[in-house]
Amino acid sequence: MALAEEKGSSNELDVSKADEILVDVTLADDARLAELGYKGEFRREFSLLETVAFAFSIMNVIGGVSSTLSFGLASGGHVGIVWGWFIPCLFVNCIAASMAELASSMPTSAGLAQMITTAVAVNTDGAVVLGAAPTYGILLGILFTHGVMCSAATKVLARINLFYALIIAGAPIATIIALFVCSEGSGATAKAAFTQYENHTGWKNGGWAFLLSFTAPMWALTGYDSAAHISEEVAGAARVAPIAILVSVAAVEIMGWLLNIAASFATASVPALLSTDLALPMGQLFLDVVGKRGMLAIWSFIIIAQFLCGAAQAIDASRVIFAFARDNALPGSHLWKRVNKYTQTPVNAVWLVIGLSALCGLLGFSATAFSSLAGASVIGLYTSYATPIFLRITSGREKLVPGPFTLGRWFMPTGIIAVAWVAFIVVLLCFPSSQTTNAGEMNYAPVIVLAVFAFAGGSWVFSARRWFTGPLPNIDAADASSKVP
Repeated sequence: MALAEEKGSSNELDVSKADEILVDVTLADDARLAELGYKGEFRREFSLLETVAFAFSIMNVIGGVSSTLSFGLASGGHVGIVWGWFIPCLFVNCIAASMAELASSMPTSAGLAQMITTAVAVNTDGAVVLGAAPTYGILLGILFTHGVMCSAATKVLARINLFYALIIAGAPIATIIALFVCSEGSGATAKAAFTQYENHTGWKNGGWAFLLSFTAPMWALTGYDSAAHISEEVAGAARVAPIAILVSVAAVEIMGWLLNIAASFATASVPALLSTDLALPMGQLFLDVVGKRGMLAIWSFIIIAQFLCGAAQAIDASRVIFAFARDNALPGSHLWKRVNKYTQTPVNAVWLVIGLSALCGLLGFSATAFSSLAGASVIGLYTSYATPIFLRITSGREKLVPGPFTLGRWFMPTGIIAVAWVAFIVVLLCFPSSQTTNAGEMNYAPVIVLAVFAFAGGSWVFSARRWFTGPLPNIDAADASSKVP
């Protein structure tokens, strides 16, 4: 009896001690945020594991590889699939490391519909092929569901992201096993899987054609900065956010490469995959290797993973909207920076993201416009990554206050490689897939990017420079000093 009472008392002390540690960590987080000029408005309920799961879910390796397999197939065949993924990952690591250092120093928030149409086409043996209007209707339904899910409280969002990660990690693992096992004897040899080169791009220069395969992982490896975007909802953000960035990027790189290797081994004919009537060649590969039922089973999990990825992305985008609105940098900022008193999350910003996504979805009525928008978004994301890294290695060399994670003396070479790689890959992303193109197949991503820069530059020159002063602290000096331990 006495032992039981002593054990119960010990457990109570352990729980009490854990609560005290959590409170201390939260106070330290809020103190650092106060030093940056902002008050903590969210509950810090994302743990390290949940933050890693969130960043991992955003990238969704199975969705990224499935959507971009055709890039490598056309730009090098087996070589494009395998090495077109591996080589860029080496440089992305430099970007991720530099971003992790910045996130540690300043822990503040500053394709699914197409997969469904592929599944419908396979299930009906090609009898039903959904057009742009039904596909857009599916998109609206998905977005509404995402809006409802993402309006929940931080604690709920943190817990369900673990479920997201399990599905998104489980789908590629099952796919890799299925492709290796079921393609044995019917796919490519080991030599062909790693070394057979084919050029189906229309570009006469084989080296240039292979370089275009580098764009595939750049589409998939985006969004890892999401760990920084939710840092105001993370306990121990200065330590957790950089770890989440590095771990999630490494996990996606490794799983993506293994998945591409499995796809290369399972591919018997590159031209046959590229000539499929399905929306995505990966769907045809599954159909060839595991049959109709197996393909639909695997594809169902890929659809679920993509859906959950979309939900995570909506959360991420809403926090970016909130951060900009907090500094009055957006039209209607007073609406988008409101924090719901029940959930303590920016619900208004969530629904703004949903609305804007629905408008962007209208471009799906034109395949050229939609793919150009997707390309422009990758350019925009990596440009936004490179900008603070460039400032870090130039004017900010002596100004950055290091956080718990720092690159030390390696920040300069790492930053230089990161910025140089982004400059190189942005050029690649601006080129069309073929040397001989037409208005319907042209890559209009550069036009969209220039339009955005022209609009932003014009807004600054004619309006914003008169009223926008940069970050607007929402905490006074007395409050800030009181939060510093």
